[in-house]
Amino acid sequence: MTSVHTSAHEQAAPTVAGPRGPGGPGGPPERPIAWSMLSRALSVPLILGLVCFLPAVIAAQPGSGVRDTAYWLQLVLTCYAGARLATMILSTRRRLLQGVFWMFVYIAMGVAPFAQVVIGQTPTPMVGPRQDLVTAIAMVLVGCAAYDLGALLASRRPLRRRTPSARGAAGGPAVAHPLRLRLLVLLAFTASAFYVLKLGGPSVFFASRQEINETVAASGVVTEGSNVGSAFLKGFGQVPALLALLFYTRRLATSYRARRRPSTVLVWVALAALNLLVNNPISNARYWFLTVVVAFVFAAFPSSAAVYRTVLTTGVVGALVLFPYADRFRYEEGSQRSVQSASVFDPLVTKDYDQMVMFANTISWVDTRGHTYGRQLAGSGLFFVPRAVWSGKPEDTGVRVGQWMGLRMTNLSAPLWTEFWVDLGAAGMIGGMSLIGYASARTDRRYALAVTRAGPGPGSVLAIAAPLIAGYTFILLRGPLLQAAGKLAIAALCLVAISTYRERRAGRRR
Repeated sequence: MTSVHTSAHEQAAPTVAGPRGPGGPGGPPERPIAWSMLSRALSVPLILGLVCFLPAVIAAQPGSGVRDTAYWLQLVLTCYAGARLATMILSTRRRLLQGVFWMFVYIAMGVAPFAQVVIGQTPTPMVGPRQDLVTAIAMVLVGCAAYDLGALLASRRPLRRRTPSARGAAGGPAVAHPLRLRLLVLLAFTASAFYVLKLGGPSVFFASRQEINETVAASGVVTEGSNVGSAFLKGFGQVPALLALLFYTRRLATSYRARRRPSTVLVWVALAALNLLVNNPISNARYWFLTVVVAFVFAAFPSSAAVYRTVLTTGVVGALVLFPYADRFRYEEGSQRSVQSASVFDPLVTKDYDQMVMFANTISWVDTRGHTYGRQLAGSGLFFVPRAVWSGKPEDTGVRVGQWMGLRMTNLSAPLWTEFWVDLGAAGMIGGMSLIGYASARTDRRYALAVTRAGPGPGSVLAIAAPLIAGYTFILLRGPLLQAAGKLAIAALCLVAISTYRERRAGRRR
């Protein structure tokens, strides 16, 4: 093993001219002059828009909110997250995981809670004192700083790559074994077919999420007090199909030979049709469909800086304007919640963005019950253990807090900061967010190398895993972790099963 120090230029994506610029293999990549001028032209309005203009517009909204410590802390958090998001958008490198993290923080922990503080209304009632909200905002701000610290430490540590002489039978980065990838495709069609038949046919998937949930409950895979069967049924019915589509999409996007093979194109078309059935936005949660879209876009355009910046920029607009209205298919006609809005910011205080107030409620709950010292995280990690075997298995953090609040509807969020706080308090939250920042930055750097022409080729596992994790980050950050663990574990299992570390020369051909 040899250490390879990678500078900021070395981590940047190469241009279409080749993997490296005029400096040769060790030199900096060539960056288009047009984009340099464009980024400079957009930097000032983008930063002003995210950091100054949007917070100022929200602050000017009429409402009964009090301008106390919570108000000013929330304003600082919003501006801080906006500045970091602008940095991600304007960066010369594609930082998938970090970019999505700051987009979520800016919207769900920054803009939306700030609108709630200004207007004086929250999606979920706050049962504790105002000081708990102040503590929640401060802890989110500290957690974001810890995330940045972890990312900074990761950037200081050199990446390690095997030298050609050291690459033996187990050398090189992980790539998808051709035969195992075909087996994944077979698993995708088999598991999805079983999923469709178990729920009564394709027509159910174009009805509503409510009907899907009722059909799953009546299918017999859900036992009393346990959703493990339902999680596995949905997970294996959806995740292998998505992974197979991502691998074939990357193969077609990066390999000229693959695009000339009718068999590869036909398999891709069949997988696309399968995903339109089992992963469509009508019968699935919005966050899961968002995962599908983000992963597909980054797999289809693995080295496009313009696509990366477009996703982050339009993601903010879509989350503020479109996302609150995207649950029109959640309920059957007649039981659907009506959306009435006099202002573009009204949905932010009446619908989905309850992350900050739920953190405050969780702090109140912990003050009365105490920390769980790893029990909640253990329940998420051991999600696959049925409650019949583990009678004391913890419930979702959001569900437990909702029950303590006396709410009938307990499908509440539990952001990642909350999960760490419940188990380990402030110290655990700081340590956990630092580790996540470190892992995100390291993965982003590895991904930048994986999608270059000098990378492992169309079969790179990391080139698929990183976009999938980036899309799934929305679900992980929103929480609860127990709900999010199932599909993530199935995806990890599939990726490990098809991976090989053996160097394959054929995989490098285009």
